[in-house]
Amino acid sequence: MAVDTARGGGTASAPPKGTARPSGTADGTPPAGDGGCACTDCPHGVREGRRRALAEFRRRRDELAAGAGVPAALAHSPGASRQWVSDELTQAARTVAEHTRAEAAFRLGGLWRRTAAAVWGAVALLLAGQAVTAVLGAGWTTGRTAGLAAALVCAAALTAAALLHRARGGVLAPVTGEDGRLSTSRTVAAVWVLLASYSVLVVAVGLALAPGADAPTRLLAGLDLGRGAGLLTVLALCCAVAVTVHRIVALRVRAQRLQKVRADRPRAADLLTDDGGRGSFADVQYVAVCSVAAVLAAVRLARRPGELPDLPWGLALLVAISALTYLAGKYSEGGRPVILSVVRSREVGDLDSPIRTGDDIEIRGSGFVPPGAEAPDRLARTTVRIGAVHVHVPLVPVAGGFANPADTVLTVPVPVDVEPGRVEVQVITAAGVETNRYSIDVLD
Repeated sequence: MAVDTARGGGTASAPPKGTARPSGTADGTPPAGDGGCACTDCPHGVREGRRRALAEFRRRRDELAAGAGVPAALAHSPGASRQWVSDELTQAARTVAEHTRAEAAFRLGGLWRRTAAAVWGAVALLLAGQAVTAVLGAGWTTGRTAGLAAALVCAAALTAAALLHRARGGVLAPVTGEDGRLSTSRTVAAVWVLLASYSVLVVAVGLALAPGADAPTRLLAGLDLGRGAGLLTVLALCCAVAVTVHRIVALRVRAQRLQKVRADRPRAADLLTDDGGRGSFADVQYVAVCSVAAVLAAVRLARRPGELPDLPWGLALLVAISALTYLAGKYSEGGRPVILSVVRSREVGDLDSPIRTGDDIEIRGSGFVPPGAEAPDRLARTTVRIGAVHVHVPLVPVAGGFANPADTVLTVPVPVDVEPGRVEVQVITAAGVETNRYSIDVLD
């Protein structure tokens, strides 16, 4: 019964004997009358299925960490019981991963509506702001009409793009990287492209609506290079950074100098964090500086809608320094995993001896768990090559997490199929990156 519970990823209550998938029916839906939605084609049902599977996995992990639930036939063999526990948790982790992917697909598919609503919400805020300033100021002007018309054009274009890419997150599709996360460099560049395009549209609409014979000449003068040089410089710099970062990341991943694990779906926090969810100084400062510069450009455009925003060169230089810092951070992040040493794992009371087949070895180094690969199903992908034999690193549960594998230490058994003599040890991480080869002596 315990085995079936772990593999099914069902509810926390004990299932009837012989139930193969206690979380619900054969297709993974929660059972009727269990207090949750039983649908598999609606967001609520998918979300409830993931919640149940995750709760069952955590319960099962903590139970096995406390030593309960292991079959009596395996209790006499630490190696066999550890492998059984690892297999059980791996199966349960895969069930959770399936539910997580299903939920992410539903979220991503419905994201385009929310992004389109956010775009039109911004247009409504612009209209409200213009109405308030018109009442408090000199009334409704041609510049306000041009700004609103340009906003409607941009919103219509973004909505069409969101509908076209509705399966990939709508408006967020162009700024989402190949790893499924929001790209900081692409997002910043997209903001400046949108701001520059909106500025030109405002001038264009104003040119079409402006009364008087000298109005077209005055509006066209607002597009002179002398006025928009700062904006164009920042725009070119941010676009170049986005392209360069994409190239740097691609080359480093192919050269196995950077580990990338795909995310389930894009999140807003991706703009300020690394792949592991930790705050990144390079990303935070780049977003902060560019946001301040974009706000200043928007204020300049609001005050003078008939010309491109005039960014001071001091602010453009500040953006350039921030962009160089961001580039340097991207080039220096990550690194290839490395094995520093391999020793025989010794239990308390055990005698010191050479490494033999059947013994546990402790691999010490760094980078064994890539950022973003902390999920149990991805931890289970970590593999060690000992000679010609591939050994999957067993999951060793502790309360609230796992003791093995870890980012700096892996513990694996030496299989009996390993030929005695000098063999090489190599770790293959969940991202598919291989470490250096480390030679050890295995005795018969």
